[in-house]
Amino acid sequence: DTVMVGGQYCLLIFTTLVYVKYAFSSSSLYDYYVPDGQLTSGLVAEGDRFTLNGKDLLILSGAFHYFRVHPDYWRVTLKKIRAAGFNTVETYVPWNLHEPRQGVYDFGDLDEDMSFLLDIRTFIQTAQEEDLFVILRPGPYICSEWDFGGLPSWLLRDYTMQVRTYYEGYRTAVTAYFDVLLPKVVDLQFMNGGPIIMVQIENEYGAFGYDDFPRDTLYLEFLKDNLISNGMGLSTFFTSDGVLGTQDLGSLPGVLMTANFQDLVSANLAKLKELQPDRPLMVMEFWTGWFDHWLQGGHSTWDVETFGNHLENILQHNASVNMYMFIGGTNWGFMAGANADNLNSPHYSADTQSYDYDCLLTESGDYTAKYDLAKEIIAKYNPLEGIVSNPTAPSENPKSPNSVVNITYSMDFITLLNNVPDVIGPSTDLLSMENLPINDNNGQSYGYIVYTTTAGLSNGNSTLKIKGHVRGTSSTQLFASIKIKAFGKPDICKQYEGRDAELTLNGGSAPVSLKIMVENLGRVNYGKPHNFKQIKGIVEGPVLIDDVELGEWLITPLEFKKSFISSIDSEWGNFDGSHPTPGLYLATVVLDPSSDTYLDMSAWNKGVVFINGFNLGRYWTEGPQQTLYLPAPLIINGGLTEIIIFEQYEAASEVTFIDHPIYYR
Repeated sequence: DTVMVGGQYCLLIFTTLVYVKYAFSSSSLYDYYVPDGQLTSGLVAEGDRFTLNGKDLLILSGAFHYFRVHPDYWRVTLKKIRAAGFNTVETYVPWNLHEPRQGVYDFGDLDEDMSFLLDIRTFIQTAQEEDLFVILRPGPYICSEWDFGGLPSWLLRDYTMQVRTYYEGYRTAVTAYFDVLLPKVVDLQFMNGGPIIMVQIENEYGAFGYDDFPRDTLYLEFLKDNLISNGMGLSTFFTSDGVLGTQDLGSLPGVLMTANFQDLVSANLAKLKELQPDRPLMVMEFWTGWFDHWLQGGHSTWDVETFGNHLENILQHNASVNMYMFIGGTNWGFMAGANADNLNSPHYSADTQSYDYDCLLTESGDYTAKYDLAKEIIAKYNPLEGIVSNPTAPSENPKSPNSVVNITYSMDFITLLNNVPDVIGPSTDLLSMENLPINDNNGQSYGYIVYTTTAGLSNGNSTLKIKGHVRGTSSTQLFASIKIKAFGKPDICKQYEGRDAELTLNGGSAPVSLKIMVENLGRVNYGKPHNFKQIKGIVEGPVLIDDVELGEWLITPLEFKKSFISSIDSEWGNFDGSHPTPGLYLATVVLDPSSDTYLDMSAWNKGVVFINGFNLGRYWTEGPQQTLYLPAPLIINGGLTEIIIFEQYEAASEVTFIDHPIYYR
């Protein structure tokens, strides 16, 4: 008996020592999954669970798009994800930023306006340094409420282009892009010692079609083969779709299917298991909130309790999950996308500048009640809770106190247009943005386009008609002499309602200069194949006055690139208190370079704000968004900040900075 007791005693001591050593050796995810650096297998999706290097893995992921958050905040944001108990970060890759002109590639090494956001390699490496695995969604189409779903607009210069298909012109462009992108990340796969464990093929391809008509699986196979030929086959490939609606239409044989949804948890997971009985369950997009459209009735929110119940339900099904979004960030510049309502076509809804998403972290990275609740639920279901340690949650970014700055300089619209270098014409053709012979024959991607001609008006009223569609927005504006009228109500945002639209002009005896400005408020980023015919401007025509076709046009692209903003420094006049619009307004202020702030634009109407030449984005007091987020890293020059505002309708005399966002209509 004594020997037996001693044996038990010795065994207990031995077991305890082994456990203590095990716990210490697994202080990080990489210590646990790659002990002593030994790699035998990557992510395997078989049976009812994932394994990584031979050990079970419940994937707990958060979506964080590197291109929507300033790089100075990448690391602290990744720490916040890891501190909540998550083990993975997911990101899309925007083709339109990484190849802004055909054959010109930008991964943070060019001097483009958004180059500083694009060092994807550093982002992925930082994720690994912060003890996270990575899910990579390289597209080429990403949806994501991003202009044209991340596709570059220069694709549309091919009149027969069929994006997201096996069409040769599209495949050629994708191949060239992937042959540059993928070699930059291939060595960052898990089996090569990096953090990438999963790679997506296309994105929600099941929705890209009509009813149950078969999808273009040749195209999906082409993408898969391209990924493999570029060395990405060491990662687990997957597709993601709304399986209740499109079932397996967007999938490929042998490729892991995942589901996207917000509610109906049990039904979605049951359908996924029915479609794929021999693979583990994963929710690739658990929508933690929702995005905003301009003109909608208030900021989109989803209550915390329901969010928590649905998250817990997912985990009770032993399903892995990716929070879409964990942090939404910002649709910088002109990058916000749009939706086309297929039920009430041709309704068009443009997305707001903020991608706050009412998710776990705010647009500025602040914690929310959803963050706290998710952290609590994850701790309850995470098999490695107490085995792998989580870091302490970092502090929130400081915010500057409220302040007001006065406008000091202004520039009228004619002076602005006269300083644009790439004016096209005279032209008898009304060219679209994409077909302008600028930017090394890549056309105009974003901003505004102004069509100018000379027209004679009758002594009475004259009728102006634009035949066909105006592929722009409510802000299509007409300038005849000094009078300005909106082509349709400025608070109605319907892309195709401008078909054969008419406008009455006051008469006059002399010819007048007629200017028509069309704003590209964002290309549709989601929908059926016909929704991706996204050329912008006056693309049909002709333009008539009293049924007489107008002749030659000057076409002015207002792209508002940083280089253009800096080139007009000598054209400013002192602000005299008048508010002609459209026009530019300038103010300077010293801000705290260590604190975030928000521009309250509610005293203005509709336009764009530039901070030190960088296009911060659009504002529109029709809402729901009333403020523009300004992260501290954009406050340079010791805090001396130049603010330039392009206002379309009603300017103010000052700009207000506050310490919080405002959403309302």
